[in-house]
Amino acid sequence: MSVGIRHDDLRRRNRAMVIAAVRRARQPSRTEIAATTGLSHSTISAISSDLIDEGILTESKPSEAGSLKRGRPQVGLSLNPEAAAVMTVVLSLNFLSVAVIDYAGQVISEEQRRLDTLTIARDALIGECTAIVRRRFEDPDLDVHRIARIALAIQGITDTRARAMLWSPITPHTDIAFADILEDEFGIPATMENDCNMMAIALRWRDPDRYRNDFIAILLSHGIGMGLVLKGELFTGTHSSGGEFGHMIHRPNGALCRCGRRGCVEAYAGNYAIWRNARQLGEDAEPVADVSDADMRALAAVARERDGPEREAYRKAGEALGYGLGSLFALIDPAPVAMVGVSAAAFDLIEPALRKAIAQTAGGQHSEWISFEAEPNELPLIREGCAMRALTFVDQEIFAPGVLARGSAGKSVA
Repeated sequence: MSVGIRHDDLRRRNRAMVIAAVRRARQPSRTEIAATTGLSHSTISAISSDLIDEGILTESKPSEAGSLKRGRPQVGLSLNPEAAAVMTVVLSLNFLSVAVIDYAGQVISEEQRRLDTLTIARDALIGECTAIVRRRFEDPDLDVHRIARIALAIQGITDTRARAMLWSPITPHTDIAFADILEDEFGIPATMENDCNMMAIALRWRDPDRYRNDFIAILLSHGIGMGLVLKGELFTGTHSSGGEFGHMIHRPNGALCRCGRRGCVEAYAGNYAIWRNARQLGEDAEPVADVSDADMRALAAVARERDGPEREAYRKAGEALGYGLGSLFALIDPAPVAMVGVSAAAFDLIEPALRKAIAQTAGGQHSEWISFEAEPNELPLIREGCAMRALTFVDQEIFAPGVLARGSAGKSVA
């Protein structure tokens, strides 16, 4: 009996490896999959034949250029976009979006709407999230039976089981079990994810050479967040999603943070903090509820033009981020960093003070080796991370041997 279990586990793992290799390379040949996975050609041939028969993979015709080469042209493998679909929901400050993504990773339906997350009632917030999902299921142009997973991401702390939002700075409400609510409402498996963790997952899919075993994704938006990957695994706390880099203390009893405490990294580096310092409002000033992306871009433009309070505000942001990262590097060693969000577009204003601060910490002894990349728009990364999280579940659990009857991806999980 134990031998049979080990064989089934191996078969499941190998199938997932082949699907992941196709998902990452998009249209690889069997030879390229063998090089990527280390599996034998015979194993890949057997698995790919099964996956094609099940409607999970399709063969692509050789390109005209490839057909002119000597020898037998390589036939590429692609994911069948109609094999399944997943749904992503992103809830951020005053903003809610949903997307349906096919099995090949392409967005086939989406909706975005504004809402006042800071004042909306608890039941109304839950109602908005379920309503935007329901509208996708009621879309006559969608084959809703293919939707096999829902992943909802939020700025804030989620539990380690990916079931509930424990706390978020975008709403006064706490302990909302969004995953259970969506599952009960729609009969589809769901998860509740931290937005910065999803950014980290997306970065590893986009650029596995840079973002592989150890790296950090920092959100530079109205709030400051972090997704951390160590030894190839996404870091989470013992009880929660963890990674609350923005609420590490930069200066005890310092500037007022929107979390209600004082001196957090975010109280100097969040958009509202940069705005407050640029306007010289004082550290006791109540954080503004929201600052538009256009206003932040205009502020950065002024900071580049003249040496005044605007430039000083970005210097303070860089200092807070630098000391925070330096302390983190003292624990884990330096690692590649991705700066994500609207203020990442102003990283040229932040970086000098950030590097200077890092160099003054124990973790910054080799700060010249620390590399940064900037991505000014977080929503595509969060959505992509949610999609990859959900699609990987489909790859490993729903499309496992013996689980899926051909053509019944959605029905198998309803």
